[in-house]
Amino acid sequence: MAAFLAFGAILTSTAEGHAAGNGCGGASWYALSSRTASGERMNASYLTAAHRNLKFGTKVQVTNKRNGKSVVVRINDRGPFIRGRVIDLSKAAASHIGMIRSGTASVCYRVVS
Repeated sequence: MAAFLAFGAILTSTAEGHAAGNGCGGASWYALSSRTASGERMNASYLTAAHRNLKFGTKVQVTNKRNGKSVVVRINDRGPFIRGRVIDLSKAAASHIGMIRSGTASVCYRVVS
């Protein structure tokens, strides 16, 4: 983490823009039939995702770094809980960016609304 001194105040920058709702890291996909942390039933055919702290309902564009394919998902769950992963996608969202077969991918994400 870098720190800057500006007019007597210390400002810190966060790695990969996490504070602004942007970041890069690992992604995985899941297709459970249980309730999500937001209370809705998980539906693997919806374009949804789990993120550790973005607000439920936030729309996020996720891009697979290997092939450049992107999808916009709605955050409706919490996770992932595995080190190095930044987002868990529904099966449908994972299919859109070509990561079903591999199960995981290196992605970048950014909040779009």
